[in-house]
This record gives sequence, C-alpha cells and structure tokens, in this order.
Amino acid sequence: MVQSMTGFGKATCENGNKKIVVEIKSLNSKQLDLSTRISGLYREKDIEIRTELSQQLERGKIDFALYIDNSGKESVSQINKSVLMAYYEQIKEISNSTGMELPSNWFEVLLRLPDALKTEMVELDENEWVLIKSTINQAINQLIDFRIQEGKSLEIVFLTKINRIAELLDQVAPFENERIEKIKLKLEENLQSISDKISYDKNRLEQELIFYIEKLDVNEEKVRLKTHLDYFIETMKHEKSPGKKLGFIAQEIGREVNTLGSKSNHSEMQKIVVLMKDELEQIKEQVLNVL
Repeated sequence: MVQSMTGFGKATCENGNKKIVVEIKSLNSKQLDLSTRISGLYREKDIEIRTELSQQLERGKIDFALYIDNSGKESVSQINKSVLMAYYEQIKEISNSTGMELPSNWFEVLLRLPDALKTEMVELDENEWVLIKSTINQAINQLIDFRIQEGKSLEIVFLTKINRIAELLDQVAPFENERIEKIKLKLEENLQSISDKISYDKNRLEQELIFYIEKLDVNEEKVRLKTHLDYFIETMKHEKSPGKKLGFIAQEIGREVNTLGSKSNHSEMQKIVVLMKDELEQIKEQVLNVL
C-alpha cells in the first residue's frame, strides 16, 4: 500500500485552565529526520515522544510541536515585582543624572529586561501526561490518514505511468523485423558495391551477419522490462512501506529502457524509448515522496 511521506496532523486537549496543542508536519526524506519543539514542562518526555514518532511514522522529515495555550487567567509565569521595581528606580536615577528622557512605554521596556518574569516550577502530573499521550496519538493518526489519502493519488499516477510504458513497449514489436530487414538490405547493398574490388568468404560473412543481428535482438530486454513493470505494481499494492524498493525497481526499469534504446538502431523505436524515459522520469520524481 502506497503512503505519501507528506502529511499534517493536529490535535488538542484541555487540562484545567490549559489548552495543550500537538502539531506534526511531515515531508519527504531518505531517512527519518525528526525535530521537536516541546514546551518546557514536557521536555523530560522528549525521548519517549521521539520513540513513538519513529515507530509509527518510520521515515520522512518530521517536525513535531507540543505547546500550551493558556485558556484561563492563571499562568505559571508571573511578574517579578521586586526586580521590576528595582529596574524602574535605576532607570529613573540614570535619567535624572544624565538628562536622558524617560521611556513612555514603561511596561514594554521593563518586561523585556532579564528576570522581569518569574516562572513557577511545576512538576508534570502523570494523569496529564496520559491525556497528552492520547492527544499525540490522535495527531499521529490524523497525519497517517493524510499520508494514506496522498498515497492513493500517487498510486493512480504510478499505475498510469507504468501502464503507459507497457503500451509503448507493445509498440516496439512492429518495428523489430522491419529494422532487421533494413540492416540486412543495407549490408548486402554495401557488399555488392565492393564485390568487384575485394574477395570474401560468403559462409564466414553469413555467420558474422547472424552474430551481428543477434546482438541487436531486444527480446530479452523486453521480457525483463515487462517483468520489472509487473513487479513495480505488485510491490506497490502489497508491501506496507514500499518507497525504497520502488525506487530500486524504477532504476532497473531505466536500465532495460536504456539498453533497448542503445540496441534499437531504428528512428521510430528510438522515439518510443524517449517517450518511455519521459514516463519513467516522472515515476522517479514521485517515488521520492513514497514512504
């Protein structure tokens, strides 16, 4: 089953006056590239969160955020009055001694100064963490649902492109015998033009011609290419996380298409090969986003 590595999930929960928000974004990446932004109260759970994300999301560039949106009036951060007043008196004293103008936006200035706000140390309640873990799983499941929906679109693209390459492969057949006959005719004409100037062993020449024509045979490449196309579809439909494997199969498809092109020795066949390469290039681009 194809899943995209692109996705987004968001879930919230409330505990007392706190609204806790979990957001997860995912983009394509060769490996798991995980970054977290976690509110200070929950940072002790960073390793546990990373383990859960890596197990469920497997691969991709994952950005995880867990933060608190205070919905009530209470807050763990409070104004440090003694520090604030000390700053206030110092600023006034400096203004009197230097003649510098006092600020008009006192609170904005004072609250930016170090230690103007003090944060009460609060320990994480285990019941709250159980609630948050459930919220994290909700966000993960939402992201996975997003990936599955995107994966369905990718699957349609892959089926269309693979079937198109198969159709193009069928178009090669009419030109195969034609090109062999053209090559034979051209060689015979060239030999006739020089037959009065040189002598040659006709039996040996015939053997060499057979060997040369066999080297131009593309039946093996056609069979292998068809096998790779079928294997791509089978892998896409039945494996859980086929992204890397599909990439390898696409490379093998490319090798057979290239060999077909190098052996074609026929303008119409070469045009078909170019069309195959165009379809395959689009597959390779999209495979990079498959989990």
